[in-house]
Amino acid sequence: MGIVSPGFSGHRRTREKLPPGQYLVHDFPVLSAGPTPRDGLRGWDFTITTESGQVNAWDWAAFQALPAEDITVDLHCVTKWSKLGTRWRGVSLDTLMAGVTTAAEYAVARAVGDYTTNLPLEDLLDGKAWIAFRYDGADLEPEHGGPARLLVPHLYLWKSAKWVRGIELLDHDEPGFWEPSATTTTETHGARSPRT
Repeated sequence: MGIVSPGFSGHRRTREKLPPGQYLVHDFPVLSAGPTPRDGLRGWDFTITTESGQVNAWDWAAFQALPAEDITVDLHCVTKWSKLGTRWRGVSLDTLMAGVTTAAEYAVARAVGDYTTNLPLEDLLDGKAWIAFRYDGADLEPEHGGPARLLVPHLYLWKSAKWVRGIELLDHDEPGFWEPSATTTTETHGARSPRT
């Protein structure tokens, strides 16, 4: 079994609201870097750790007690599919960051299975990102990142980490799972290519 599971087929092109090269899907493709965790809420918590080591944590009950929002957004994947008008419910990163003191400019989202994705902190704030726990009126299915996933719809979907468990705030950018770094790349005719 490969490391990335493509779980969709067929596509239809449309010019409406799509970035160049994208095609429209009506199903919800499933792509995962590794197996789907099935632990559900057992031991679930979410943490935000600042660059100084301060940890802010919520268990599921505390997380569910936070103000949540309904979000309707278009999704675009780097594998070229787009799904328009998706409906979610989640807690804004603005809400989670309200009591956090930080001077960080970068963030790394950490998920089950050692998956990470890096983002500038500004991409998570000002109503741009949520920890989503419902999709289309139902609890978020494990295949789509349930019980909770990061949702950053203004960026391609690979930045919206499934099975997210925490965010680490940093004063420097740190490569995520898909980004090449000095320890995960090889030099090929002067071009860096990620290890597969």
